[in-house]
Amino acid sequence: MAFRLPPSAAAVAAGISLGISDVLAKLVLASGADVLSMLSFRSVIGLAFVAAWLGFGQKPKADTRLRIISMASGVMFAGLIFCLFKAIEAIDVPTAVLSYFTYPLLTGIGASLLGFEPLRIRGVLCALAAFLGLGVMIGAHPAGLAIAGVVYGIGAACCRTGVLLATRAWLMGADARLTTWYSMISSTALFIAVSLAKNSWHMPQSGPGWSCLIVLSFATTAAILLVFISTVRIGPFRTALIMHLEPLFAMITSALLLSEVITPLQGLGSAIMLAALIAFQIWR
Repeated sequence: MAFRLPPSAAAVAAGISLGISDVLAKLVLASGADVLSMLSFRSVIGLAFVAAWLGFGQKPKADTRLRIISMASGVMFAGLIFCLFKAIEAIDVPTAVLSYFTYPLLTGIGASLLGFEPLRIRGVLCALAAFLGLGVMIGAHPAGLAIAGVVYGIGAACCRTGVLLATRAWLMGADARLTTWYSMISSTALFIAVSLAKNSWHMPQSGPGWSCLIVLSFATTAAILLVFISTVRIGPFRTALIMHLEPLFAMITSALLLSEVITPLQGLGSAIMLAALIAFQIWR
């Protein structure tokens, strides 16, 4: 009898992959690379990966409207990953990733303000609890915290919120492969253009740093594919819930590879935040 993976396996793999990639990014930056150079390299690898992915099976077609909206979303996506990795550069990985994971709350609030869906009192209470958990984690940081890192993390969350709301408003039902492709074209072009304008390339200065960068580039792009597969198999809601594995595995991997061990009070704040985020997505 053939062994079959459960339907949720793709989402689980994506969450784990992204959590580990967040830590690999910290190692790449520690090896002498800067955020912009790292993202330019990663984006080129990702674009080639998605191009190969689109080469299999029947090729989907996109109209002008989808191309324009997807490429505009790609600009916001560029802001997302730039802010996220700047946060990882500035502070410890768990706090950076959890600051970024305020995006479900911001998306729910934004969707309510725009009239896409109501925000019930239970959702408001969960949002308050999640921000309380983040506040506990930040306040309990044993060595103090660079506020810029948290600001970058929340900035990444704001960009992710913009991408999700734009998708909700204008790209519902669109082929995710095409929206991914066109958004990656614009984000990659933006990173390369800025890098060329600055004329400042800082790549890893060691073999392990290059290894981490290559693994990071493929792992994050593979995660995009896995999220698409998971959305088709189990739906966007269950996929979003499972993606909370990203901050969990970022914590575990950062403890193993970076010795970024959180204190018990930080752990309590993290647990409160993750529980509230999951409850928010279920009850809002």
